[in-house]
Amino acid sequence: MERLNDTRDLAWAADRLIEAEPRFGLIVAAHGLPTLRPSPPGLESLLRIVTDQLISLRAGEAIWRRLASGLGGFTPEAVLACPEDHLRGLGLSAAKARCFQAAARAFAEGHFDAPDELSETEIFRRLTAIRGVGPWTANLYLLTALKAADAWPAQDLALQEAARHLLGMPVRPTPREMERMACAWQPYRSAAALLLWSHYRGLKGLRQA
Repeated sequence: MERLNDTRDLAWAADRLIEAEPRFGLIVAAHGLPTLRPSPPGLESLLRIVTDQLISLRAGEAIWRRLASGLGGFTPEAVLACPEDHLRGLGLSAAKARCFQAAARAFAEGHFDAPDELSETEIFRRLTAIRGVGPWTANLYLLTALKAADAWPAQDLALQEAARHLLGMPVRPTPREMERMACAWQPYRSAAALLLWSHYRGLKGLRQA
């Protein structure tokens, strides 16, 4: 699996993207290179992505603090020892509580013990086999925790809106349209996502990460 290990890798990928789509250069000119958004590989990072789905950053942070206190850690053993109803009591929805348990079982069974020996496609397949982990979650984990070079969370609304504005589209593209347009950006789609998130923050007047 190809990776974006550092800023040098990201700069090289950004240059290739600009060759394919010069408007990416406008983002770099306005905001510089984005950060890589790294997180440690493992169950904890996946569970944090699941926790933050479809809720505000503030709500996600509050629930995560309760989970950290209630579980005492995010090892597979700690999560599996916590019944689903207790997870719900800590702030998770029923669906997210089930996902926590399913993800913990997958990690406990060793499905992700040697990510360097697996292709990006195979890791994506194993992630989406976990109940409650969809393409967006899987791609975000690949991008942030494994630093995969070609992850593409096409379902992300911020990416869609940034792509709409950057490319002068009349309406926000659908996930299928996002997948289609990004074919030209392979195998550098993780860098494309990072640049588009940077563009979105600029559009919204948010501090660059």
